Amino acid sequence: MNNNILKRPLVTEKSTQQKIAYNEYLFEVDRRASKHQIKEVVEKLFKVDVLKVNTLIQHGKYKRVGRSQNLMKKWKKAIVRLKEGQRIEFFEAK
Repeated sequence: MNNNILKRPLVTEKSTQQKIAYNEYLFEVDRRASKHQIKEVVEKLFKVDVLKVNTLIQHGKYKRVGRSQNLMKKWKKAIVRLKEGQRIEFFEAK
């Protein structure tokens, strides 16, 4: 199992609302990772029970630098739903 599957957590207003309403956490993941691999890594790393994993490809945005306009790379987002009553401490404020 590759530990480089999870790249970073996504902490935005929308992800915070999803965490509160549906107990879902968002991560940027490797584009080659499958839902089963993501589930295994999250369960092993955070010691929680994952009910469901949804994934989607975020298309790259155009960024302007001076006169040139560059297209950023595509990346994969994973939405991980946890069992009721469980949470990932990494996202909690201290």
